[in-house]
Amino acid sequence: MFDIGFTELLLVGLVALVVLGPERLPGAVRTAGLWIGRIKRSFNSIKAEVEREIGADEIRRQLHNERILELEREMKAMKQDIFDTTSLKPGSEPGKPAETPQPAAQDKNPQP
Repeated sequence: MFDIGFTELLLVGLVALVVLGPERLPGAVRTAGLWIGRIKRSFNSIKAEVEREIGADEIRRQLHNERILELEREMKAMKQDIFDTTSLKPGSEPGKPAETPQPAAQDKNPQP
């Protein structure tokens, strides 16, 4: 992640030993470790919360899409029912379209 090698860690450790001294160095390392752990935990909790939120948004989107599809199916079924009931003649069977009489063809230019 940070691309820190062994020599860089050794150099940081030597500088810390010279600056802090051998008495305060273990306490400083312990404190630094605690802070780093807290930071990692907070980043992990934020990451988990964001992932949960993204997952919740995806679930909401899927539910919304499923509801739209269900409404479309209901609308098609209602349309089919309406079409079936309006196209029936008395005494005809459901599911078969009613026969409508065709108007007689009229000549637009009748001959005298």
